[in-house]
Amino acid sequence: MNAAQAPEYGAVVIVGAGQAGAEVATELRACGYTGTLTLVHEEKGVPYARPPLSKAYLLGAATEADLAIRPASVYVEQRIEILSGTVDSIDRDNRRVRLHDGRELPYDAVILATGGQPRRLAGCDIERASNVHYLKTLADATALKKSLRTSSKLVIVGGGYIGLEAAAAARQLGLQVTVLEAQPRLLARVTSEPVSDFYRRLHESRGVDIRLASQIASFEFGAGGHVTAVTLADGERVACDVLLVGIGQQPRTELAERAGLAVTEGVLVDLTCRSSDHRILAIGDCARQPCGADRTLRRIESVDNALQQARIAAAALTGKPLPVRVAPWFWSNQFDARLQSVGIYTPDCERVVRGDPQTNSSFSVWYLSAGALIAADVVSSPRDFAAARRLVGGGVSSIASKLADTSVPLNHLAASVICAASQVPSNSNSIQVSV
Repeated sequence: MNAAQAPEYGAVVIVGAGQAGAEVATELRACGYTGTLTLVHEEKGVPYARPPLSKAYLLGAATEADLAIRPASVYVEQRIEILSGTVDSIDRDNRRVRLHDGRELPYDAVILATGGQPRRLAGCDIERASNVHYLKTLADATALKKSLRTSSKLVIVGGGYIGLEAAAAARQLGLQVTVLEAQPRLLARVTSEPVSDFYRRLHESRGVDIRLASQIASFEFGAGGHVTAVTLADGERVACDVLLVGIGQQPRTELAERAGLAVTEGVLVDLTCRSSDHRILAIGDCARQPCGADRTLRRIESVDNALQQARIAAAALTGKPLPVRVAPWFWSNQFDARLQSVGIYTPDCERVVRGDPQTNSSFSVWYLSAGALIAADVVSSPRDFAAARRLVGGGVSSIASKLADTSVPLNHLAASVICAASQVPSNSNSIQVSV
């Protein structure tokens, strides 16, 4: 069923009140939806932004009130009911959403925005230790923030975005920080060696102890069951007062699975964000959708992707034209460096480095496949990132040789692409961004 054939929905239930859930609720109203709209929130209060939890919130530069995605008054004005509770099941035959406390919500459409949950360390008996933390929710961040202010040694398992952002915050709070990463480089899943090496040097220059290719053998426990040290496979002992585990997240698909929907490393959805049941859509970190010209199934963890899918889902349910997908973008703040990425990096693509990561605090790395730009990482240059968003995914290859030439401003290259695109016949998609 396409957007033009979308039926009239009298009651929409959104399960999950993160960035995707909050956005699709207000976007439905913007698209003219006038029916009953219920946003089921597992936590108290209004939906809040999660990216600051590992950065500004830990540092005390952002308060709980600052995290609100929108003021509470917006939900009242737009007749969006925020219902605190946990959904246990979806009765597809009778079209009812059942909450853990026994309440039932009738629906004409359900939008799953259940997000993800932190991956746990396999085979480790550390879950009950009060000084062991994972970081996903406001409650998680508040507990970690409290621990950091009464501790001196933090050990972080995982050298991804969460681990490195928390490491930067903890160092700025004066803690001794050790990062244990199992891979031979930082950020190995999401970026290339030049960016990984830059962030290793950045953290080490600020006093963070980075241990790469580290394998954990065991944990030591002290009074009260606290983890007091991590023993590595080579026998080295790393003492800690606080332990943070940041080894990625996995999609929350248990509700979709119980409802009998198609699930494979995420809720499988089509280009309109519809699942195998056309009345149930999925968006955000829990959804796996065809992307790119080759329609590869991908689950993309980013605020931008959540927003784009929310707008697509709202358009699909209201019969509006579907928004054109553009390359998703991401960001990470660590110390005084800001990494901004656009597109999807793959390890097998060709890369072009612009600037010198060894000597400059600002540089970029560009990723190409068959000569076309598919992604870019830009460090501490908002102007270059603005150009990158215009260039990546444009289906052009003639500028690739010019990317490394820092004497040619990137905004000039981007302008030339736009000029070329304006001269392409309307039935051609050679310049169109596609992800």
